[in-house]
Amino acid sequence: MREFVANHVAILPPSGIRKFFDIVATMEDVIALGVGEPDFPTPMRVREAAIRSLEEGKTRYSANWGMPLLRERISHYLKRRFDLAYDTDQILCTIGASEAIDVTLRTVIAPGDEVVIVEPSYVAYKPAVALQHGIPVVVTTKAENDFRLKPEELEAVLTPKTKALILPYPNNPTGAIMEQEDLEKIAEVCIKHDILVISDEIYAELTYGGKTHVSIAKISGMAERTVVLNGFAKSFSMTGWRLGYAAGPKELMKAINKVHAYVIMCAPTMSQYAAIEALRDDALCDADVGKMRQAYDARRQYLVQTLNAMGLDCFEPKGAFYVFPSIQKTGLSSQEFCERLLYDAGVAVVPGDAFGQSGEGYVRISYAYGMEQLRLAMEKIQSFLKANAWL
Repeated sequence: MREFVANHVAILPPSGIRKFFDIVATMEDVIALGVGEPDFPTPMRVREAAIRSLEEGKTRYSANWGMPLLRERISHYLKRRFDLAYDTDQILCTIGASEAIDVTLRTVIAPGDEVVIVEPSYVAYKPAVALQHGIPVVVTTKAENDFRLKPEELEAVLTPKTKALILPYPNNPTGAIMEQEDLEKIAEVCIKHDILVISDEIYAELTYGGKTHVSIAKISGMAERTVVLNGFAKSFSMTGWRLGYAAGPKELMKAINKVHAYVIMCAPTMSQYAAIEALRDDALCDADVGKMRQAYDARRQYLVQTLNAMGLDCFEPKGAFYVFPSIQKTGLSSQEFCERLLYDAGVAVVPGDAFGQSGEGYVRISYAYGMEQLRLAMEKIQSFLKANAWL
């Protein structure tokens, strides 16, 4: 039988996260701190809204764009929280932010187009570009710059073939953020070179230390060249509901919706009814998000202080729910460190190189876990470091 798998698919590497956690799944009594999934339940009022929709038989397709009321509430939410002005015909409901990334790239990337990807970053960006026969071009951020993208770093990788920039802030895995003055400099480069920005803002609600998320779409001249991606997974603890959205220039969003309609049809109806409830009341919305943010902030501070006290240099993240400590002092690679930590101490974290080669020498630890679990994991990591004379 001949080989049926297309070559560009066959050469895609497996996810560095999934590959490692396939090993974890075969072991018992492991403290796993790898998955980026809130440990809070979806708010009860949101679950009840979904249940009502099922009981009332509201299980048919929605419009391709998503339910009008949901898009109205997303429009209100984006304006209220981030000062972004989008009409409902500029907002597309998708199956998670992941589909929003994919369908946007399907729409804008032609074979041979280059897409700049900021690393370390989410594992799916490069494969998503490659699957459209685009060329991923990596720009590496550095710990000494708080993992923020610098304009000179972006300029250095641009060519006449550059079509788009994927801007992932707040960042997974580093927890870095970009502030307004940072974004203004990046905007200048994008306008100068006529580049589309795909701004992945799924962690926009999770910022700390008095910092409020700023979208690059808010910067002068950028609304017309930015597609903002967001969703309900992280901020409303709705990962399994698979509901996200994209917002951008009207004509571009029409084209993105055309692709979405052929590939997906529409986002899950039940999830849309749940999201309508999630955004129904501003005060309740803020309370739901604020409770989680407060808990994450306490965990964040604990991990940063504890890891630095162990001698694992840890940049202080200002967003998302990850810390990204350096393990370079051990002399081990990220893969070696994580494997030894898993087998010797029973703690699972993610090798930094899963997020791009620039992540080598780091590991990602998620703090979307309870404080008791985090404390036990830190005790085990400390004992592991002492046993190997690294502490």
